[in-house]
Amino acid sequence: MDERGLKEIYREIGISPEVYDYGERALSGLRARFDAIDRTAEYNQAKVLNAMRKNRVGAEHFAATTGYGYNDAGRDALERVYADVFHTEAALVRPQITCGTHALAVALSANLLPGDELLSPVGAPYDTLEEVIGIRESRCSLKEYGVSYAQADLNPDGSFNYPAIRAAINDKTKLITIQRSKGYAVRPSFSAGQIGELIRFCRSVKPDVKIMVDNCYGEFVEPLEPSDVGADMVVGSLIKNPGGGLAPIGGYICGTAECVGRCAYRLSAPGLGQEVGANLGLLPALYQGFFLAPTVTAGALKGAIFAASLYEPLGFPCVPAAAETRRDIIQAVTLGSPEAMSAFCLGIQSAAPVDSYVTPVPGDMPGYDAPVIMAAGAFVQGSSIELSADGPVRPPYAVYFQGGLTWNHAKTGILLSLQKMIDANLAKLP
Repeated sequence: MDERGLKEIYREIGISPEVYDYGERALSGLRARFDAIDRTAEYNQAKVLNAMRKNRVGAEHFAATTGYGYNDAGRDALERVYADVFHTEAALVRPQITCGTHALAVALSANLLPGDELLSPVGAPYDTLEEVIGIRESRCSLKEYGVSYAQADLNPDGSFNYPAIRAAINDKTKLITIQRSKGYAVRPSFSAGQIGELIRFCRSVKPDVKIMVDNCYGEFVEPLEPSDVGADMVVGSLIKNPGGGLAPIGGYICGTAECVGRCAYRLSAPGLGQEVGANLGLLPALYQGFFLAPTVTAGALKGAIFAASLYEPLGFPCVPAAAETRRDIIQAVTLGSPEAMSAFCLGIQSAAPVDSYVTPVPGDMPGYDAPVIMAAGAFVQGSSIELSADGPVRPPYAVYFQGGLTWNHAKTGILLSLQKMIDANLAKLP
């Protein structure tokens, strides 16, 4: 296919030749970085393949189970695969975990008891965890069950405030939670190496403290995971990176046998734990999605870098900046106004294979304290590894772009978002 043919098909989608050419100029300087991403994906792909070979995954592991799910060989093998990939003693990987917030709530409530204190050394948690913890009042929060909460804010440059963390750790501190990704905050996300440094510091202050990492959006971005650098638990959602776009639901908790065992009791019931929980015929999608996840994540990373490379030169601050190393798949773009957020999200929605004709509008969502605008034409509802963009409509009016099951789809969505910005006189090409 020659350049003229590509421009024509993009024109049919709604992308002008000028926007296409601007994108191609940005791409010309990204080849070396894309090659490095592909090398990481190759390593992670081999890691997943090796775990599946080691655990002798076979066709018999795809059989559906119902009811109690006793003796579910496919479910148990999948959990061994996850444990081997994340280099942990145990794993809990279940479709009964409905989302990332649910996985985190299970992990926290299973490993904290009345009188314990939870500490976040990386500032405020993601919005939906505020009610789980009790920062915002909610029924069945950790606060309601007698668990207190402490927080050490990051330094202004996004680095760890070690003196504040040391002062926050006390006799009641039972569990430390580290959010790897920025969430709805314009701050840097953390690499596995940075998380390892923070873990070592916390353990130097209190050696027996348990440490959990919210790994959402970070899986397979690097060769190492937080579990490789000392985390007792790593937690995430299967409709983000590790599901590879195929998992229709689910979450995972990987970690020590003690921590994961408690999580299994909390998810099901004391005395039942991991023995129950039917797979409901979802195992082929969970296995195949995990197998594809390193490649899908690589495409999403390329899309994030491309987005920053387009928007930053036009005067829109990006976190991370276009030239920065990636630690998760999220690209924050500060647009400065509700109108610009709407235009950006309209472009992403217009590029979706599902519901492309829908206009995103801000609305109230459970777990958030401000209206949220969300563009997501996904095969799986709420799937953040698919092409999407969202953000709370509040200053500084930043939109959080992520995903794309393929790099080419991510590229199309970003170009169309810029086109909608230009059409609305909210951006101008140089």
